[in-house]
Amino acid sequence: MKTLLVPFDFSETATFALDFALELAEKSGAALHVLHVVEVPANYTLNTMGGGVDPNASEMEQVYFVELVEKRKKDLAELSAKYADKSFAFVTKLQLGSPFSGISKEIAEVEADMVIMGSRGSSGLEELLIGSNTEKVVRYAKCPVLTIKGPTALDSLKKIVYASDFTAKKDAVIGQLVDLQQTLGAELYLVKVNTPSAFESSRTSFEKIEAFIEQHEIQHVTAEIYNSPSEEEGIVDYAQDIDADLIALGTHGRTGFLHLLSGSIAEDVVNSAKRPVWTMKIQK
Repeated sequence: MKTLLVPFDFSETATFALDFALELAEKSGAALHVLHVVEVPANYTLNTMGGGVDPNASEMEQVYFVELVEKRKKDLAELSAKYADKSFAFVTKLQLGSPFSGISKEIAEVEADMVIMGSRGSSGLEELLIGSNTEKVVRYAKCPVLTIKGPTALDSLKKIVYASDFTAKKDAVIGQLVDLQQTLGAELYLVKVNTPSAFESSRTSFEKIEAFIEQHEIQHVTAEIYNSPSEEEGIVDYAQDIDADLIALGTHGRTGFLHLLSGSIAEDVVNSAKRPVWTMKIQK
């Protein structure tokens, strides 16, 4: 783990994410990049100096936008000064545009090994129609994403739940997760959620999990089968039952109408779980 990225909007949940990232960077020696994106209104264009210009905006609106950008530059400079004496590289950056596009670009540019971001969660019509920036990053990011909703101490993450069907012969997700497990010194709980629509005998499920453990040479691990009406409920409920500290999942990155109809279990869990959720896009 060489590079961590924290999308930072100065909110409370973003501060929780930054605090955790600081601890992880301290322990791992990874460089920590903090990105703030000033969202440009849809009717604005960017001039050659990087500022937003809207020919139809009032003078007051234009002044407000320029002042906001300057304030955020100052805020980031103060953040840089605050953590300048850390033992790891601490880098801040400001971008103008769409938060999701800015985050995606920065992931590629700094070759991030993990994104750590805060989330308030969303539900109902808002999630169905527009989703959140966190949900979009979870769905499309090409590196693991750790979503945090409250104060989270690094040394408190000792029980990690990884939910899967354990059918993949090669699972790139587990390799990344085991790296995190080893960094945290945590126990890994592999759980197969049995639902009425996708029932599988316990014997078959345990055989798959045991083969998975052997194939990936996982240590400090427990295998579990959990029955539930739905996978999302099962994952969240099981994590609650064992008082897990972190939930880990693979996500398929569905898009368009398919996503609107069926959603994604990983995104649903991110929105509904109270504990931190680690996700990684499953490459096809």
